[in-house]
Amino acid sequence: MVAGMACETGGIADRGRDGHEDAGPGTPEVVADTRLPTRLRRALWAVWPALAGYVAVRVVGLVTVAIWADARDARFGRLIGLRADAGWYLGIAEHGYDRAETLQSDMAFFPLYPLLVRLTEPLSPLHYRGTAIALAWLASLAAAWGLFAIGNHLYGRRTGILLAVAWGLVPHAIVESMAYTESLFTALAAWSLYAVLTGRWLTAGTLCLLAGATRPTATSLIPVVMLAALIALARRHGGWRPAVAILLAPLGWLGFVGWVGWRTGRVDGWLQIQTEGWRSTFDGGAGTLESVGTTLDQPVELQWYLIVAVLAGSLVLLALSIVDRQPWPLLAYSAMMLVTTIGASGYFNSKARFLLPAFALLLPVARGLAALSTARLAVILVGATAFTAYFGGYLLLVWAYSP
Repeated sequence: MVAGMACETGGIADRGRDGHEDAGPGTPEVVADTRLPTRLRRALWAVWPALAGYVAVRVVGLVTVAIWADARDARFGRLIGLRADAGWYLGIAEHGYDRAETLQSDMAFFPLYPLLVRLTEPLSPLHYRGTAIALAWLASLAAAWGLFAIGNHLYGRRTGILLAVAWGLVPHAIVESMAYTESLFTALAAWSLYAVLTGRWLTAGTLCLLAGATRPTATSLIPVVMLAALIALARRHGGWRPAVAILLAPLGWLGFVGWVGWRTGRVDGWLQIQTEGWRSTFDGGAGTLESVGTTLDQPVELQWYLIVAVLAGSLVLLALSIVDRQPWPLLAYSAMMLVTTIGASGYFNSKARFLLPAFALLLPVARGLAALSTARLAVILVGATAFTAYFGGYLLLVWAYSP
């Protein structure tokens, strides 16, 4: 999937804002080569700096956590493979879902990631935890590739590279390397939105379906894909394919929520588990504003201040994205991610993590970095890498709650 789509993420040449390569005068027409090996080589040649940069900053973060964990006699594998939500996903992968014997049921967690762990574990030399971590790492690479594809398509190769690297440098980037679902969801959302931007409607609908089976926040992606497909259908672009995308997009989310309803014996079974079991509901942002006020009014731990900074910074980045006239599907997706994150009650400690898939908010950052000289860019990236590496260790070894 990634290789097939990435062959159009820029090749060797950069692309401009309109997504077209600049062919110089007298450039001969190149006949498209549809052979997979050739297309894959071209795609890899285009994306390798983005993947290498992303891997480099994440390796620094993981090595920092490993050294810090060893100094504290903590087990690195348990920190990234069993911490908080990761333990719930592993439990589902190994034993399946419970039957909501208590309202704090594991049916609050969507099924695609634990299902992938369950299916690949027998084929892997690793146990369940190792398989879950490996899948998360592979998903993070697919996500970085998808971010490169979008940045390259809109603003050129340098911006695409730096968008992928910037995603690896956000404060909570350690979660991208843990047995969590943020990396998988980001990969599916990024490639689904790339498919929307490039008019690949069957791909967009299918990936949106899978995203809907990964995280409940797919409610930020599903309407975007459906509306974009509806507009294409009205304009008679893409033939019958946009209609199929409209049908496919919500099936993953609706299918799981419907299955939970059937299993619990009530239509709103999943919502009941979320509200009464996990104390997570939508209150329009009242709980978030109260937590922000508390954080700013008294001494609290570092994590709380950073969450406030991430939320405020995300609103600023959304405003900059609007000023930059990003394509409306990206703007709508970012805005809805912010609405669902800020508008939900509870779990204030995890709100910055919930925004990890809101990758389009980083496009103004990537464009700004792309305009810098190499020396200035290097200084900023080194400093950001050091901070992110430290904060990743802080989240896993100092902070007592879910990152």
